[in-house]
Amino acid sequence: MPDGAEQEDLTLLIRAGRGDRRAFDALVTRHQVIVMTVTRALTKDEASAEDAFQDALLAAYRAAAGFRGAAPVRTWIIGIARNAALRQGRRRVGQPARFEALDGLGVDAGWGDPELTPEAAAARAETREQVWRALTRLAEPDREVVALRDLAGLTGPETAAELGLTLAAMKTRLHRARLRLMAELRGVTDAGGDHGA
Repeated sequence: MPDGAEQEDLTLLIRAGRGDRRAFDALVTRHQVIVMTVTRALTKDEASAEDAFQDALLAAYRAAAGFRGAAPVRTWIIGIARNAALRQGRRRVGQPARFEALDGLGVDAGWGDPELTPEAAAARAETREQVWRALTRLAEPDREVVALRDLAGLTGPETAAELGLTLAAMKTRLHRARLRLMAELRGVTDAGGDHGA
């Protein structure tokens, strides 16, 4: 039996599948952060992550009517985001990158947050950037398992199912990927951000 949040997701998705744009917008609002986190973790740059994010939302909207409930809505959306990011990674050379969207940029930059001093913002951004740089240096299978389990917050069985692995194999891959991420992060940190450059 779905919990309250899952039931609300399911209701919104059913309504979206019937063409209710507001219901889909509400569903996007609930999951946009995790979708962007997954696409960013699985692509090499912000433009590709944004493109994958948009592709994932469009694919979810188009597929809403066909949702059969084999997985929770959140897991279903994360799977769509993962596929969109992987497709984006295989984008043909020479294909134009999209321009950065400006809506919400001021809020994202921290305008109106009295605790976000320029120094605190710079420290947070530097730490976040080091983690993202280390993550992008991992091989695709390592990025996938870390993104799904640690960033998207899927359960072990959900992550294993999404990757087509047994739970034991997923745990082994995750453990090794986390160790590789920490090694990369130490390299980024030790080299002042220029590991491997």
